[in-house]
Amino acid sequence: MRHSETSESRSVRLLRMGEQVRHVLSDILMRGDVHDPTLASHSVSVTEVRMSPDLRHATVFVKPLLGEDEDAVLKALRQNTAYLQREVAHRVNAKYAAKLKFLADESFDEASHIDSLLRDPKVARDLPGDEDA
Repeated sequence: MRHSETSESRSVRLLRMGEQVRHVLSDILMRGDVHDPTLASHSVSVTEVRMSPDLRHATVFVKPLLGEDEDAVLKALRQNTAYLQREVAHRVNAKYAAKLKFLADESFDEASHIDSLLRDPKVARDLPGDEDA
């Protein structure tokens, strides 16, 4: 690593590389380049990619459309990891081919859970809102 590199420029580089990997994976999945029946029959969103500081590992967060068959989609992605790693390495200008790790994006589930809690009448009565004053 260069001595002149700051932690800020390093984190910008990680974000930029993660976004490049996300775009490449999204493109591959959207085009149906992976010859897998499960992936062919599901729309999969790549919501985020987090790169390790050395850019050798990428944690890929995915969500199937409407959350359907999440386990089957994750299994299919994991079975096709070698192909996806090769494609990402080929399309992204990086020194090393990042090892991909696929995880379900739980943030949507958490957001809907929080939303349902906020809509609960017991909670709603304690929130400031459109009260008739």
